[in-house]
Amino acid sequence: MIWAEVGITIIKIALLLFVVLTLVAYLTLAERRVSAFIQDRIGPNRVGPFGFLQPLADGVKFIFKEDIIPRDANKYIYIAAPAFSLVTALIALAVVPIGRGFETTLFGLVQDPIFVKLQIADLNVGVLYILAIGSLGVYGVVLGGWASNSKYSFLGGLRAAAQMVSYELAMGISILGVIAWTGSLRLEDIIEAQQNYWFVFPQILGFIVFLAAVFAETNRLPFDMPEAETEIVAGYHTEYSSMKFAMFFMAEYTHMIVMSCLIVALFFGGWYPLPFGGWFGIDIDTYWYLPPIVFVGKVLAFLFFFIWVRFTLPRFRYDQVMNLGWKVLFPIAILNLIVISIAILVMQHYGYWS
Repeated sequence: MIWAEVGITIIKIALLLFVVLTLVAYLTLAERRVSAFIQDRIGPNRVGPFGFLQPLADGVKFIFKEDIIPRDANKYIYIAAPAFSLVTALIALAVVPIGRGFETTLFGLVQDPIFVKLQIADLNVGVLYILAIGSLGVYGVVLGGWASNSKYSFLGGLRAAAQMVSYELAMGISILGVIAWTGSLRLEDIIEAQQNYWFVFPQILGFIVFLAAVFAETNRLPFDMPEAETEIVAGYHTEYSSMKFAMFFMAEYTHMIVMSCLIVALFFGGWYPLPFGGWFGIDIDTYWYLPPIVFVGKVLAFLFFFIWVRFTLPRFRYDQVMNLGWKVLFPIAILNLIVISIAILVMQHYGYWS
């Protein structure tokens, strides 16, 4: 049985990498087409039908571009930084459940059915794991900016460090309300606790803080201070080219996917399609493929939201970014935790909380 479980885990890892990296490639196309629609342009539509092969053409272009390393750069850290950013983004997805799972006999290879979970690792501290891995992502950005030995890259790295550390605090505290409400750090437990109502309703303050912090953590507009091309050329990846630049690009989109999964799991019911009420009486243990469809659909909706916001809101000034993080979002996150804690105590006192 051990060999079967190891084989299933390897297959799940391969599928995850294939699906996520393919989605990352086509997010670049989606972003360009959505931006073209918002700006009343056409967008890329020449390579393949409706421009569907544009990501493939971009990948080939990156591979064959000249790979330049600045003469005075710290070569080893310069090379490792983009890989560090991408790897930390990918391994964060290991604990994300997209459905309950299903039983299988592996086409008759085993006698007793094996229950296959639709996640790579079922950790009882899944939320903590994602936050921990996400906090490591800042190292790739900071090291890339420092190792390039460029003033623009260095400024971008410093901005990234200050911004991501500042907003991680508000993000972590905004999640504490959800953890206190469910009494668990396990993502599947948090999703199952939302079968009667999504947490976005009782935790609306926490969701607003978390959403703003997510944009800052992923360096997306209006929080793209680390790369701000009108101010510091391209920030931390100014000196990067070829596949190293592409890896930073892929890391950003992978972070978007991770954070979209986290938003769906924590606040929008995970694989439960209705804000109030479960699955219309459908047995999702039998129809196991329905929850992943719902979960992925919600994730795609939030990815579209990321793109839409980028081409709707202007970039903040750097002092506004810091003020928002420390003077607005952090106090609101504390207030949300206090309100949720009081609500739980009151419901426990009157017997409405088990």
